[in-house]
Amino acid sequence: MKLSPNTTPPEPDNLLIWFHNQTGAAVDVTGKNGSYCCLWYCHGCGERPGGGDYVKYTRQSANEHAAACRASYHRLR
Repeated sequence: MKLSPNTTPPEPDNLLIWFHNQTGAAVDVTGKNGSYCCLWYCHGCGERPGGGDYVKYTRQSANEHAAACRASYHRLR
């Protein structure tokens, strides 16, 4: 199975948690632990939440997305 070029993107400086979706694409949670500015981003489908939240809730949302997402970004030639 050929993996997406975005399965292991460069690690952000403020990375807190890194999940992988069903195809191996990264879903990362970034922000500052204990603050209301944590966000997640899926490198497979490009989805991200509309606003920030605490890491506890952002982690839960990102994990749920990673468990359900089967998208894997591939560059078409």
